[in-house]
Amino acid sequence: MFNFAALFSFAFFAVAYSQQIGTLTAETHPPLTWQECTTSGCTSQSSAVVLDANWRYLHSTTSSTNCYEGNTWDTTLCPDPTTCAANCALDGADYEGTYGVTASGDSLTLKFVTASEQKNVGSRLYLMAPGSTSEYQSFKLINQEFSFDVDVSQLPCGLNGALYFSQMDADGGVSRFPSNKAGAQYGTGYCDSQCPHDIKFIDGLANIVDWTPSTNNPNTGTGATGSCCAEMDIWEANSISAAVTPHPCTVTEQTSCTGTTCSSPNSTAGVCDQAGCDFNSYRLGDTTFYGPGMTVDTTQPFTVVTQFVSSNNESTGSLSAIRRLYVQNGVVIQNSETNIPGIDTTNEIDADFCEQQKTAFGDTDTFDSKGGITGMGDAMSAGMVLVLSLWDDYAVNMLWLDSTYPTDGTTPGDFRGTCATSSGVPATVEADSPNAQVIYSNIKFGAIGTTFST
Repeated sequence: MFNFAALFSFAFFAVAYSQQIGTLTAETHPPLTWQECTTSGCTSQSSAVVLDANWRYLHSTTSSTNCYEGNTWDTTLCPDPTTCAANCALDGADYEGTYGVTASGDSLTLKFVTASEQKNVGSRLYLMAPGSTSEYQSFKLINQEFSFDVDVSQLPCGLNGALYFSQMDADGGVSRFPSNKAGAQYGTGYCDSQCPHDIKFIDGLANIVDWTPSTNNPNTGTGATGSCCAEMDIWEANSISAAVTPHPCTVTEQTSCTGTTCSSPNSTAGVCDQAGCDFNSYRLGDTTFYGPGMTVDTTQPFTVVTQFVSSNNESTGSLSAIRRLYVQNGVVIQNSETNIPGIDTTNEIDADFCEQQKTAFGDTDTFDSKGGITGMGDAMSAGMVLVLSLWDDYAVNMLWLDSTYPTDGTTPGDFRGTCATSSGVPATVEADSPNAQVIYSNIKFGAIGTTFST
């Protein structure tokens, strides 16, 4: 995600004294089908989704006492990172009742606010491998195509229905940290290019050292340690704006870190490209392409197709370009073209586009310094996990996606959508749009040109 975006609290587990498994609620993954495609046709895959670990009930191994509540740790159960990991258990999830997550066939609905015993906001889930309860599906994207249908009609300013890939361990960290009892079955192992510090458990130890409760988000805080890995944002969008953004890293797997060696926004320091090389049609000069009643009409569902073009048209090649197109009401819609001085006319992401975009917008080029298109392709070749989420932004109100950012900006690149600069305040969005939701469906993966009809 974009380097200013506030991230939800996440958790993953590892090494000795790793996260324990609770028994108060049974864990039943909502089933979700998707299709794998070749030139001969598409084959249905019977999978499921699993909720990210940090949304889950974390409690004492011997009682129902919370180990973490609000944005603070119980210092009796968690006096230090190792003891906390031994004392605390991760429990199963009531997907629909607590988190507003429902699945039916090939369709997954994520509701924004769920009023159960305790208010829940947003969610993040991972796609499991077919037939497995302990492995995420790993996608190798080079020379392949990924498509899905989406309904963003109920996502106003300030919300982000994000579907993307993370270079997480497919088993949630179990093989690298064998004493991890929870693993992918309980949604462990999260990492991304922001090197988030709000993850509760990192490498099997509670992230309580220098833990600071958030001053504006009642449910999160930050610790000294972050968790980094490459991230490919296929889709960050609401009904107003959309962006596709690769984020390469110099690390080749989920990696914990501290200080500026870990995370340094708007700087070439750190191990990951936090800003990314984004393609947002509005930001790149086409203000009539995406939105209600526009070329891609967000009042109706549509298909999003992303192609990962190889240098040699084989999966053994390096990534050379990322291409986007849409299908709506049976019509194939080519991606918008750039219309910004200093950027060659194009509708795809490649090395030249990213270099020109950074210069034209006056941005620090953290993309090329962390590996660029080739580095992003290396992560894709290794395999990445599919993430499906819905969230609001406690850092900058999602203005980086759908408004003018910075709010006093007047130069190319500052204009990202039509939302007011006063929009997106989480407290307001949560109060005014409790019924907001995103629907992902009809996920397909396979050879380029095989996942949609022309």
